[in-house]
Formats: sequence, structure tokens, C-alpha cells
Amino acid sequence: MALQYLIFDASDDGEGTGTWEAMASVREAERAALMVEVQAVLARAERLSPGPRGPLDEGGVWDADVHEQRDGDWLAVTVTLTGPWAWGEALVASLDAG
Repeated sequence: MALQYLIFDASDDGEGTGTWEAMASVREAERAALMVEVQAVLARAERLSPGPRGPLDEGGVWDADVHEQRDGDWLAVTVTLTGPWAWGEALVASLDAG
């Protein structure tokens, strides 16, 4: 799956957990295509899941958050993934590989 809208940036906490965040800003006409991409990313994360999804401080191994914000005709969508470093790097690599 080649991403058209989302580009992930990673940060590592130094203890094996990473955070990958991507943001895309589109006009309303492109919203449907962007949301298809967001859902595909979440589905791939589920398929490659390293364990239960949920807040890490509540026993989850990985988690995801999607936030939408409108500003006039523009929609900004942020996708944040958190989990084991190796899992996240493999996930993002699989997304970039197309």
C-alpha cells in the first residue's frame, strides 16, 4: 500500500517504545480518499498487531489515535501510533513499500 497523504515521523522513548505520527491536510473533496488511507493504516496495524490494543499504561501493547480538525474548507487529520519500536518500524516500512 503506497501512502498518498500520510507521512510518518517517528520518535523513540529510549526504552523500546516508539510513537509514529502523521498529519495530512486536505480540502473536503479529498476527505473520503484520505479517510480510506487512514482506515487502511489502522487495518494494517491490527493485522501486524504485536498484542492487545489499548493505552500502554493500562496493559495495551500498542495503540492508535485519529484526530480530525476543520479550519474553513480544510480538514487536518492526525494519526498517532504507539507501540514497540520494532513493530512500528516494520509497520511503517510496509506502508512505504507499497
